[in-house]
Amino acid sequence: MLRFLFRLAAMVALSVAVIMAVLDATRSVAASALVMTPLNSSWLTVSPDTRAAFETFVRAKASPIVWDSGVAWVLAQPGFAVFAVAALLLHAIGYRRRRRGGEFAPG
Repeated sequence: MLRFLFRLAAMVALSVAVIMAVLDATRSVAASALVMTPLNSSWLTVSPDTRAAFETFVRAKASPIVWDSGVAWVLAQPGFAVFAVAALLLHAIGYRRRRRGGEFAPG
């Protein structure tokens, strides 16, 4: 059940990554230059209240150093890349290995 949830989350993250990549590709074609929108800009466009609440939460519960050094760096990366890496990590956690025995057993 837990593996299923990780694989489902990976699928959702991959879907968001593809949508964000298509948006960046469309903007790149329109601008005739490479456009990669940072995750922070996308988040502020969609929901500025949750972005501000997240920053307040991290600064209050963890530390301002965590926000300045870690989270702000991640938010400065292209959104499609962040979600693609998240999808890869979630898929790796939820991956189910195949058993190797019995492949060539007579049957």
